[in-house]
Amino acid sequence: MKKLKVAILGQGRSGYSIHGRHFLTDADRFEVAAVVDRLPERREKAARVFGCPVFEDYTELFGRDFDLVVNALPSPFHHPVTVDLLNHGFNVLCEKPAAKTPEMLDEMEAAAAKNGKMLAIFQQSRLAPYFLKVKEVIASGKLGRLVQVSIAFNGYARRWDWQCIQDNVAGSLYNTGPHPLDQALDLLGGEEMPNVFCKMDRANTFGDAEDYVKLILTMPDRPLIDLEISSCDAYSWGTYKLEGTQGSLCGSQTHLDWKWFVPEEAPEQHLIRTPLTSPEGEPAYCSEKLTWHTDSWDAKQDENSFVSAVRAYYTTVYEHLTEGKPLTVTLRQVRRQIAVIEEAHRQNPLPKFC
Repeated sequence: MKKLKVAILGQGRSGYSIHGRHFLTDADRFEVAAVVDRLPERREKAARVFGCPVFEDYTELFGRDFDLVVNALPSPFHHPVTVDLLNHGFNVLCEKPAAKTPEMLDEMEAAAAKNGKMLAIFQQSRLAPYFLKVKEVIASGKLGRLVQVSIAFNGYARRWDWQCIQDNVAGSLYNTGPHPLDQALDLLGGEEMPNVFCKMDRANTFGDAEDYVKLILTMPDRPLIDLEISSCDAYSWGTYKLEGTQGSLCGSQTHLDWKWFVPEEAPEQHLIRTPLTSPEGEPAYCSEKLTWHTDSWDAKQDENSFVSAVRAYYTTVYEHLTEGKPLTVTLRQVRRQIAVIEEAHRQNPLPKFC
């Protein structure tokens, strides 16, 4: 098995706690061959943990040989540094948000094409076990035609770090949003831009970016998507709720329940235009007894949904670089996601004070 040499830019919560930790558990396929961070204490820790050369600036990697460079720098550096890396001949995996605007992503894609290099965006939630199960239930047809998909990535939190400042390409939609929004657009299908309605608010954050988002997406002949990202929800009901013509699904990232009826088992009905009357001659309401079927899903006890999704995503990257297989998340899909985020912000111009 070929082992890929990787350089990681940034040793924050993403570069160290997500990518770095994964590579330590996936040592048969990946080797951390270099780490870049401006903070000396982070470089010192990386040298101890990964046993590799460390650098202060990413330009010190130029002229060196790596199979993959992971851009886990702060969000404002995703676009410019990725373009620079591609132009210097590196395959790049860029953290989300990939860019602030669709045009910036176009520049990144053009640089990848010009240099014949891979550009992948780290959208691993498409491969999370709970989401794969949701898609499996939908594909079974048991729920009938979907009418509404509700997605909530909610909790109660106050935030005061750099990721709550607008000028840092931050706020809940840029920070958390790429995960559920990628899932939502995957369920919508197609490539065209959906109709977008968005309401944003600043609730508990100490910065000037939003920490409440209500996003409604619609397309012809598709279910309505109700996506919520809230930092002021102390009674979160779960992550997913599907409403279909034959049943529903509801649950979290660790447990899902769904129920459905089989039309052939339901009482035969037809439209009645006259008032309904009970057998006793009393005014009656439409009611019938349906035979409900139920099922459920639980995440494996030793399976962390986030960790599992990261490993599955890196499998797609590894197979792309070593076997030429297509990436699961395409740049066209990411571009549509960024266009939705841009439109949501256009509808909600928040004042800047940071």
